[in-house]
Amino acid sequence: MTDKLKLYGKEFDSRLLVGTALYPSPAIMREAVAASGSEIITLSLRRQSSAQQQGNMIWDYIRETGCQLLPNTAGCKTPKEVIALAEMSREILGTNWLKLEVIGDDYNLQPDPYGLIEAACELIQRGFRVLPYCTDDLVVCRRLLDVGCEVLMPWGSPIGTGRGLMNKYNLQTLRERLPDIPLIIDAGLGAPSQACEAMEMGFDAVLLNTAIAKAQAPVLMAHAFKRAVESGRAARTAGLMLKRQTASPSTPTLDMPFWQQSFAPGKIHER
Repeated sequence: MTDKLKLYGKEFDSRLLVGTALYPSPAIMREAVAASGSEIITLSLRRQSSAQQQGNMIWDYIRETGCQLLPNTAGCKTPKEVIALAEMSREILGTNWLKLEVIGDDYNLQPDPYGLIEAACELIQRGFRVLPYCTDDLVVCRRLLDVGCEVLMPWGSPIGTGRGLMNKYNLQTLRERLPDIPLIIDAGLGAPSQACEAMEMGFDAVLLNTAIAKAQAPVLMAHAFKRAVESGRAARTAGLMLKRQTASPSTPTLDMPFWQQSFAPGKIHER
């Protein structure tokens, strides 16, 4: 059965997107990306360090992966900043794909919904493939679709918190009300079990960085997330059982072996 992730006309086998920041070294980043099986990696031009020439090394490793590049606008607070960085990313990296971030609050890094919609509208008019990082607000998500976004990336919880899926009611509402839109959980996941749960809820993919990069063994953690995403997707496809209010025996008494039926309690045995 074909089960591809489809984004802006492209198909991917992996449903795990990963970041490239915060790793102990560029070499470990490269190994972790490979272990994750990801085919889409996000990166920021603003935050690459030039110390010890690691910036060049990171670029070299990223090119070697052959992954779809997804430049992001991390740290931008206004549409004007976003547009300038997006154009620079497109020129340097040669891709019009963009993970759109417009931060509205420094404390929890919550996206600015007004700036997000304004920037998305302008970027799409300029020919970008926009994947906006947004909250789980249904109305904001609809506005982003109205201006031309074909993919949405609602947060699980604030960036880097590891708190998982904080508002499951809102997330489930998004999934149910936007059934045909690719939805990628972005940010806040700290454990593979949380990624698995997101996939079981019907989300199309997850994107994360800190949970892998800051693990004691990033490569092993990347592999764990890969398996979790695959398991969650398989469970969703297979169909989860409905939750019940009352118990239901997992071993029915009907169709018991005949020798047990003949000695069932209350049965009169003929001699």
